[in-house]
Amino acid sequence: MARLRKEYRIVLPVTVDEYKIAHLWSISERSKLETGGGNGVEIIVNEPSEIGQFTHKIWHIADKVPRVIRALAPKGSIEIHEKSWNTHPTCKTELSNPDYMKDGFQVETKTVCLPDLGESENVHNLPEDEWKSVEVVHIDFVNDPTYSRDYSQEYDLKLFKSAKTGRGPYDEDWKTQLKSQSPPTYMCVYKLVSVEFKWWGLQDNVESRIHKTTRRLFTSLHRQVVCWIDDWYGLSVEELRIHEQETKEELDLMLRSDGVRGMVEK
Repeated sequence: MARLRKEYRIVLPVTVDEYKIAHLWSISERSKLETGGGNGVEIIVNEPSEIGQFTHKIWHIADKVPRVIRALAPKGSIEIHEKSWNTHPTCKTELSNPDYMKDGFQVETKTVCLPDLGESENVHNLPEDEWKSVEVVHIDFVNDPTYSRDYSQEYDLKLFKSAKTGRGPYDEDWKTQLKSQSPPTYMCVYKLVSVEFKWWGLQDNVESRIHKTTRRLFTSLHRQVVCWIDDWYGLSVEELRIHEQETKEELDLMLRSDGVRGMVEK
């Protein structure tokens, strides 16, 4: 069992059905923002499987990880394999480093989407003794602080207004806004993230850093999910798959372009 486990809860002003398209479309767009200069996303597989849509990606992150990892890891060893099984409204994602860390590094994320405001407990059905050890982290995508290098007016929910749906802007008491809607247009993403990093002397530091980066990523991504609503709203699954294939082709080119882009850990 992983050493450090947290459940992140992200309430959003979209429905569970809308999130199916919104999340996948946004993941594709976010991948472009994180790719360049030999770093970023390489899509190996994206196809239906017996247990949902299966994706296998390789994250090339040699210039993005903390300096302490760069200094210790052999050249060419810093690649993360991401395997995901999307069975919306649930999903399972596994991150590993099979070529170097092998079973010494694992990050597992189990996602459940529910039409509530984040009040449900133990939605992943853990044994009671395990659930008691899980730290619950509420992410407020409107009010939580933003890293200065992540901030953009384009993704400021207090300024955002959707042309297609009329949703937004959102004030400090935005959850009360959602409660007053009829029919209700909100949901919560429950993400149980389990982290294990077996490297003597670095375990606690790296596991804490991974969770810090995870919170930053979840906050930033879900702000974009909402602010990109006029791009994904109304898309069919077939249109989404076309978009994903086009994104794969773009990423293959962008990996060979100049300049590291996106989130970089110091």
